[in-house]
Amino acid sequence: MSNNKVAVFRKEHFNAAHKLYNDSWTEERNVEVFGPCSNKNFHGHNYELEIKVVGEIDPETGYVIDLKHLSDLIKLEVLDKFDHKNLNLDVSHFKMLNPTAENIVIVIYNILRKQLDEKFDLQVRLYETPRNFVEYPVQ
Repeated sequence: MSNNKVAVFRKEHFNAAHKLYNDSWTEERNVEVFGPCSNKNFHGHNYELEIKVVGEIDPETGYVIDLKHLSDLIKLEVLDKFDHKNLNLDVSHFKMLNPTAENIVIVIYNILRKQLDEKFDLQVRLYETPRNFVEYPVQ
């Protein structure tokens, strides 16, 4: 069964608060662009995270990747750092980066990409709400 590429997925979720804000803008401009998402006291989301790993099936294990290993990696590198946190204040990646869904998905991708063997293709999908989601990289 070697040389067969298969996509495997892991779903996770985390809860986090954030505020969308551009420090170089006035309060009025921030409210105009970001609306209630620029609330000075922050707001929160129940994020849903989908990780897609594509690779060839290992002939010895029958796996593309051990999903327990992938789950542990996501927990250690993403959930433990993002879950029940204020992204603006508690997560170093967002000290100077607006924590939009677009920026969050790229940060998560970059974190996981460094930890996965390069033989795997990786894609991350992040749902900020059931109807609003982002995906990176675009394929």
